[in-house]
Amino acid sequence: MAIKTVLVTGGGGYVGSVLVPNLLLHGYKVKVLDLFLYGEEALSGVAGNSNLQIIKGDIRDSAILRFSVADCDAVIHLACISNDPSFELDPELGKSINYHAFVDLVEIAKENGVRRFVYASSSSVYGVKDDLEVTEDLSLEPLTDYSKCKALCEDVLLNARQPGFSVLIIRPATVCGYSPRQRLDVIVNILTNHAVNNGSIRVFGGEQKRPNIHIEDMADLYVKSLEYPDELIDGKIFNAGYENQKVNELAKIVQDAVDGDVSVEVVPTDDNRSYHVSSNKIRDELGFEPKHSIEEAIHDLVAAFNSGLLPDPMNDDKYYNIKRMQRIDLK
Repeated sequence: MAIKTVLVTGGGGYVGSVLVPNLLLHGYKVKVLDLFLYGEEALSGVAGNSNLQIIKGDIRDSAILRFSVADCDAVIHLACISNDPSFELDPELGKSINYHAFVDLVEIAKENGVRRFVYASSSSVYGVKDDLEVTEDLSLEPLTDYSKCKALCEDVLLNARQPGFSVLIIRPATVCGYSPRQRLDVIVNILTNHAVNNGSIRVFGGEQKRPNIHIEDMADLYVKSLEYPDELIDGKIFNAGYENQKVNELAKIVQDAVDGDVSVEVVPTDDNRSYHVSSNKIRDELGFEPKHSIEEAIHDLVAAFNSGLLPDPMNDDKYYNIKRMQRIDLK
């Protein structure tokens, strides 16, 4: 039986605000549950769609979870405190949202007849690996509270599997590119912002490899995750990345993509984390291959800056998760 109605938690976020219009285009009925800490305008382009229901609420509220999950065939769970610095502001808050609310959501989804649960984990669960290729069968060695919660949630979801409740775990690389709920605190977006708006880029170290994936490809994968048959995805874990490049290589791509002179300054760093995430499994088993390059993500951002879509990009805290979390002091 085909999936028709899907709940997207965090549907007003960086990836969610690209995914939700994509799901609607593919004919799905979509419910979005989000606190909209970064503004409600992210979904303004589809707000009047008759197949969209927007629920402003906190995923820690089990009554809201029950209301949101009702009549849904699938859940795509994106909502979380979404990076290490934001999590570390208040680890108890982070755990309440990223772990305890997740446990409740999984149970409530099962009780209410949800047939598929797709979880956005993170490639950070691997920690630092010496392996040339970081594949899904390597042990998890999460280094931070944020990544430890992601790993714990994977176990919760896998243990919840049962006939009629299929589960899929995606471990995305760092997402880049333009979104209606823009983030300017991830590597490619940071470099592009500084290149366009400061005329200079500062690279810390530079030899570290960083895996990235274009935001349109990430959204496309989540749409496809509703279409794959159970036997291909149930209980499976897939890395989702595309290009593994050194930070200094990313800086050069940005420098070449931006019109005008952009200087690059390399400074020493103690953070020498470097990893090469392999996405061969998702290609070989699901046939998924990204269609968009890092250069495209950069060009999209440059166009957004130049057309005024991203006003005050250096100062407005809506582009920076930790700055917004510090200001609103969520409890």
